[in-house]
Amino acid sequence: MPEEWVNSAERLGADLHLELTGLGGKRAALIAALRDAVRAGRLGPGTRLPPYRSLAADLGLARNTVADAYAELVAEGWLTAVQGSGTRVAERAEPLKPVRTPKKGPGAPQPVHNLRQGQPDATSFPRTEWLAAARRALSVAPHDAFGPGDPRGRRELREALAEYLARARGVRTSPERIVVCSGFAHALRLLFPAVLRGPLAVEAYGLAFHRSIFAAAGVRTIPLALDERGARVEDLDVPAVLLTPAHQFPTGGPLHHDRRTAVIGHVRATGGVLLEDDYDGEFRYDRKPVGAVQGLDPEHVVYLGSVSKSLSPALRLGWLVLPAHLVDPVLAVKGEREAWASALDQLALAEFLASGAYDRHIRRMRQRYRRRRDQLVTALAERAPHVTPAGVAAGLHAVLRLPPGTEKAALKAAAWQGLALDGLAGYRHPDSTMSTMDGLVVGYATPPEHAFPAALEALCRALPPA
Repeated sequence: MPEEWVNSAERLGADLHLELTGLGGKRAALIAALRDAVRAGRLGPGTRLPPYRSLAADLGLARNTVADAYAELVAEGWLTAVQGSGTRVAERAEPLKPVRTPKKGPGAPQPVHNLRQGQPDATSFPRTEWLAAARRALSVAPHDAFGPGDPRGRRELREALAEYLARARGVRTSPERIVVCSGFAHALRLLFPAVLRGPLAVEAYGLAFHRSIFAAAGVRTIPLALDERGARVEDLDVPAVLLTPAHQFPTGGPLHHDRRTAVIGHVRATGGVLLEDDYDGEFRYDRKPVGAVQGLDPEHVVYLGSVSKSLSPALRLGWLVLPAHLVDPVLAVKGEREAWASALDQLALAEFLASGAYDRHIRRMRQRYRRRRDQLVTALAERAPHVTPAGVAAGLHAVLRLPPGTEKAALKAAAWQGLALDGLAGYRHPDSTMSTMDGLVVGYATPPEHAFPAALEALCRALPPA
């Protein structure tokens, strides 16, 4: 590009969108448009306006028309003009009035400590390693990575996932059977109701948010009772089922191997499908690794995963590992172009996996979360030995079993201690006939490292006495 073109472009300044409407001529219309932009806050105090020559060229106006409009607004106090600094919006130009939030009435204190489940420690995100992976990935990315996205997801990520899931989770798949999505909820919306229909069997305790997705899709959910061996799959009477086999959510514990075999036999016999939610399968402490059920029969299992628990929910990256006959139907629902998951984030995650950084992060976090789990168990043994923690051999949360009828009082006491956490009752399926269990769901991964001891102290103060 010739140098004189570059210099000319630089002199034109920043773009400024204005709608010139109304009566009174072009000069009056420009003045009104500038006033409106300042009033609405589109042009905040101190904003530098384009030189009048540049704005005149953009709007197709005479230079004198724009110069006169600027001069009038300076005289009125809307704009200021200082030699060498250009024309700017005046600091005293009508600011937007702040929105007043209603004062909250008296009540329980706002949470100071957060022990809600479902989130990793946000301070532990591997910023340096992620940035290095992103730089490496972008430096070698093909040009098509910056064009319209493939609805299947970037090939680089699907290949890295196929290798990692086979090695770490026992998943049998190929890149062609993996579809990238923006998380577990997005995966459910891709599947229901266009690809799969209800009724759907689900565990008697699970996330109400997931049940709301099924309800919105017109899918009836049927609760399966739970015991110490996991979901009672022998009670299945519909072809499709959603389970959390590696670590039942939220009560804890893996699905017994006999029941794994039984559920595969059921979906084979009925032509159904098992949806396997492997939400935190990498985090285990006192037990051997429990592989994915998908490895038993890839043609009857949809394996669902994401990085929400292992890295961060902010990345909005997940995946479906599909039976061959469901790949095209899911892609048809997703559309011709990727509209959800950033291709650049996909490339970064692919490099993060392939370089071994993901494995190192998992091992590091597994040690950190195990220490926290141990701190929780020790604190309960010392301060509340009558409260039994369950589901602590793996995962990022524990369930504290409480005496019958004490859950509501414990939640109220926790609120007054400034502690945010959930009761077990909120996860119970409304149609379940299981006996009610009182308990607290404690997410020990959520707080930053320095805040965890104080959160534990608040928890112990909130627990009911023996």
